Amino acid sequence: MLTRFESNRILTNQTEIISVLNNFNTTGELFGDGKRNKIKLFTIDGRTINVKSFKIPGILNGIIYRFFRKSKAKRSFEYAQYLISKNVGTPLPIAYFENKAGITLKESYYISEHLSFDLMFRDLVESKYPDAENILRQFTQFCFHMHEQGIEFLDHSPGNTLIKKEENGNYSFFLVDLNRMKFHQNLDFETRMKNLSRLTPHIEMVRVMSNEYARLYTHTETTIFEALWGYTQKFQDRYYRKKRLKNKLKL
Repeated sequence: MLTRFESNRILTNQTEIISVLNNFNTTGELFGDGKRNKIKLFTIDGRTINVKSFKIPGILNGIIYRFFRKSKAKRSFEYAQYLISKNVGTPLPIAYFENKAGITLKESYYISEHLSFDLMFRDLVESKYPDAENILRQFTQFCFHMHEQGIEFLDHSPGNTLIKKEENGNYSFFLVDLNRMKFHQNLDFETRMKNLSRLTPHIEMVRVMSNEYARLYTHTETTIFEALWGYTQKFQDRYYRKKRLKNKLKL
């Protein structure tokens, strides 16, 4: 049985959702590969909900999440509410659940409304997408607004932004995988650039983002590009060095 529950007001069928969670392993439609955390889709009251089941932590982390630190599920729920309060897109949060047994945290779930989207930011990175530059410029505006709100999204990577084309031809952006964030009174220049450095390895995309960010910010396009491209190269170097090390260790 689940021992901790919190929801917002849009939740209309708590009993059915609890039933879904108690039968999570045997019901629902798997969404994604489920290699680390498992996501499933369910339909309740005509709405599709997205249920993310976090990997059960080891003993030490389980104790930490039980007594000293908020669980990933609770952080995801609270951070989503905060993002929405700051007009930063994310799928609508519904609830989180925790199973705290004895001295440790066991199962934990984050539930949100499932969002129908047209592409992920990763699609702009990996292929030639129609209207790509326009999308990238609007995405940069979205990131600038997030930074102006003092939000540092620590998992700001290509797979964690969903993009939806609206009827007016503009695009809306929605952050997912929310459990790692920092909030600041003011976000300094270096932190802003580091926060954008994991999104793409392509210099052409970095140039466009730098140009658009400069239209909104106090620094020049050259300053922004040099900083962002420098941090991007450092991140790519670390990423591939780590990947090569993992491959060696496997061999």
